[in-house]
Amino acid sequence: MAPNYGMNQPHAQPDRNRVVPRVVTLEMHYQSIKNYNYLVIDPGTRQAVIVDPAWQMEKIDQALLDNQAKLSGILVTHAHPDHIHLARPLADKYACPIWMSKEGISASGFKAEQLIAINTDPITIGRMVVETISTPGHTPGCMCYLIEDNLFSGDVLFAEGCGMCPDTQAAHAMFASLETLKTRLPPETRIFPGHSYGVPPGQRLSQLLKDNIYLQFSNKHSFAAFRLRSGQNLARMFRFS
Repeated sequence: MAPNYGMNQPHAQPDRNRVVPRVVTLEMHYQSIKNYNYLVIDPGTRQAVIVDPAWQMEKIDQALLDNQAKLSGILVTHAHPDHIHLARPLADKYACPIWMSKEGISASGFKAEQLIAINTDPITIGRMVVETISTPGHTPGCMCYLIEDNLFSGDVLFAEGCGMCPDTQAAHAMFASLETLKTRLPPETRIFPGHSYGVPPGQRLSQLLKDNIYLQFSNKHSFAAFRLRSGQNLARMFRFS
């Protein structure tokens, strides 16, 4: 079956009668770093997208084989190496596009023959609608992807916190991005981040609203003061569980 890329359709709306996508969580390791990649499959067409592929190509190949799925696209939340490591090799191997925000491409200089710059218009893969949400802060071009009730949040929102910010302006942007997610997403939305510090992926937003301290601030100034506070143990931040 030929892939239906259907990108940048401003008036596309999710069909709530479609089959719920299958989310396959892939735990990837490189030295002391652990990432989560996510293979999202339309059960009807078997078309799939992968989010932030990195480190272990064989796990992705095996997951596609196990689920009898065809890789039809790559979603990149941001262009840090641990989120784009396998984007080009996978795009070459499976002849599929790489989607990244225009701002992310501009800020990072990432290049690939199959790279497509996106804005906040939806993308369709098979019968799945991918809603794109601009969430700058960790990087200027961070993008989250919402597929039905599953949010793929990269390094914007973790179960236990949020991504690092280089300066006050970025922290203010991160606060605004988290506020966007809080107001836009239903509480039952499942959050699939790029990393975990102990809590498994797929937690409900309603739980994060109770437990995640970064979702408790009422203004950007207090948020930035806490996000940029001195004495943070950066080594511990990279001991992903």
